[in-house]
Amino acid sequence: MQQPNTNLIIRNPFGTTDVPGPNDREVMDYAATVTLAGDADDINAAQWAAIPVPSDPLDGVWQSRWNGGADPTIAGDTPDRWKQGRGEVRVAGERIYLRFDWDGGRRHGLIDARRDGGYRLVGKYINLTNPVITRPWVGLVVDASRIDGCFPNGRLDFQR
Repeated sequence: MQQPNTNLIIRNPFGTTDVPGPNDREVMDYAATVTLAGDADDINAAQWAAIPVPSDPLDGVWQSRWNGGADPTIAGDTPDRWKQGRGEVRVAGERIYLRFDWDGGRRHGLIDARRDGGYRLVGKYINLTNPVITRPWVGLVVDASRIDGCFPNGRLDFQR
């Protein structure tokens, strides 16, 4: 089933519904009445959470950039120009999901890849803003702060 192209701009990094009015009058009025000391007597001072260490050091926030194609929605864009944005990597077993944006967060893409050996990633890219655009993608995990990637027209890299 193909999703409609809504060009909806989402503020949060998870693609879910945004919180309405996060800085509205109700919030500001409440904030003016609250004081949090952050000291050892605070009810939240005792350890209560047990968060496991991430199963993969790639999980988390990244930056992304790509070239090799001109985005017709960006005035004056050319294939050699880098389109930069935010990225996020989520690991699920042997699958690596790399979500990223560009054009100030107005355009979104997703790579679904599998591990091919120790450091190589093989998968496919879909332009979430225009889902008819898909391309094969191959990446190389250089280290926990760099993933080099390419698709048939150019590069699609991640760094942090």
